[in-house]
Amino acid sequence: MCSEDILGVDYLSLDENKTFVGIKGLEMNSVEFVQGDTPLLISIPHMGTRIPESISVGMTATGLSIPDTDWHLDRLYGFAQGLGAHFIKPNYSRYVIDLNRVPGGEDLYPGSKTTTLVPSHTFTGEPIYRQGKEPSEVEIAERVDQYWQPYHQCLKEKLEEIKRRQGFVILFEAHSILTELPLLFEGELPDLNIGTHSGQSCSPVMEKMILRLLSQDKKYQLVSNQRFKGGYITRHYGNPKNQIHSFQLELIQRNYLSEEATLDHPQFEYDAVKAERLQELLKKLIEGLLQWRPNT
Repeated sequence: MCSEDILGVDYLSLDENKTFVGIKGLEMNSVEFVQGDTPLLISIPHMGTRIPESISVGMTATGLSIPDTDWHLDRLYGFAQGLGAHFIKPNYSRYVIDLNRVPGGEDLYPGSKTTTLVPSHTFTGEPIYRQGKEPSEVEIAERVDQYWQPYHQCLKEKLEEIKRRQGFVILFEAHSILTELPLLFEGELPDLNIGTHSGQSCSPVMEKMILRLLSQDKKYQLVSNQRFKGGYITRHYGNPKNQIHSFQLELIQRNYLSEEATLDHPQFEYDAVKAERLQELLKKLIEGLLQWRPNT
């Protein structure tokens, strides 16, 4: 079952800043769904920040700071909700389980350094768990059942529902990452990284439109199907012959937040000035996707 908007409110409380916080000993729903009225569904599988107490007790201070989160993407893409896009997003961190990895643990990028279903180290190589506290295979299987399966069940249900109503569906996988991660990539990553499983996950006409729209602002370097070809979600659900068109956009975080802490800004703080320019381009993309129809 999917949760629409923020459900499970009986498991939440408000702090002094009117922010939802978990009640100790109780767990909120693992997935949040926001209903739209168009064929576009935006999935943000790495924006969750919650960690259950049963897991957090075994984590390092670095792990608890969850540095590899896709920070603020709900805010960056928030304008799309007003245009009728559906949203699906998890409440729990990718350190609990990575929703964009194969549940059996198979490698999506053979021969390349990558992360696993339940990461043991951060993108910079620091341990997430204290020595001897790494999850066992049994614990990983439990996390698949408790956190991975509900997200994918909800995603599958909503894709089918949108397709039934609209005749087709566009699954937009929204991601972001630090500009430089020497352990995983050589040099700086491009600003905009499109992945369509090398053209297999969406209509070639739609892919060309995406690249055309995103190439309009020359400030941003755009590449397609290079280091990011699309993770599990893009590859698994994308089926253009069945009118399910999926793609991934991996943004570098430098273009909308502060990647490093300064005297004036904490690390990962949203930068509204930089974000505004990027949003202008993203809005063109979203509007183009909403106007697109199969076989056009």
